Amino acid sequence: MEDRCREIERSIIKQYRKEIWRPFVRALNDYDMIRPGDNIAVCISGGKDSMLLAKCMQEILRHGKMEFGLHFIVMDPGYHPDNRKMIEDNARLMGIPVQIFDSDIFNIVVDVDESPCYLCARMRRGYLYAKAKELGCNKIALGHHFDDVIETILMSMLYGAQVNTMMPKLHSTNFEGMELIRPLYLVKEEHILAWKDHNDLKFLQCACRFTEQIAREQAIKGQNPADIVHTSKRQEMKELMKQFRKVSPNIEMNIFRSVENVNVDACIGYVKNGKRHHFLEEY
Repeated sequence: MEDRCREIERSIIKQYRKEIWRPFVRALNDYDMIRPGDNIAVCISGGKDSMLLAKCMQEILRHGKMEFGLHFIVMDPGYHPDNRKMIEDNARLMGIPVQIFDSDIFNIVVDVDESPCYLCARMRRGYLYAKAKELGCNKIALGHHFDDVIETILMSMLYGAQVNTMMPKLHSTNFEGMELIRPLYLVKEEHILAWKDHNDLKFLQCACRFTEQIAREQAIKGQNPADIVHTSKRQEMKELMKQFRKVSPNIEMNIFRSVENVNVDACIGYVKNGKRHHFLEEY
């Protein structure tokens, strides 16, 4: 198992140096995510993104020039035992010393009709911040990647009627002194998938009660439970991006850079520090 772990680690530095390691390091540097003396809680859901993030953080601590603390925390919101075992087995295989703690989030949101996913995500974040604070951490690291950023920009425009992005780092509004960082900010999902397949790894996908219920219903109907059609807005954005890539390979990077090049002189209105402004104020 130790040899297998070394192979997985080497693949990040060697085979996927250009696609994963360099964008990971560039994001840390460009957005000043880690400083000497930081104590960082890497939040692991059990999916491919957070497990890769954990390995990257181990590698940067091992090979980088800064000293900082690392904790790998897993919040179990009520997983099926098989899903929890998959997380534990993968962590053992990959040499990630996870700390698992329990919550009852799934039981709380299972009967919520309106925006259960939003409520679940908010509650998960709160539990993770609290655990990180308990461990003496000043930062939590999440596994959001480049595609998540693009999808967020599109969703904010098409469904939120505003221009927003998923920030590479931000201060917590509820936990003083805590900061959230996203070290995979510049890593594309296609390369994470390629790394996963290269190492023949199997990770948790979606383990929420809602998805499990759909799978049971499909099995009863004689359909393949693996063929779950996700109808979330984020999945819509993924499908939209597939179409955009057929038009031009530059579109996704243009979307990403659009929020770096906002021309306020050509905006009808904008919000700054919670206050709304209109172009007529200075016309």
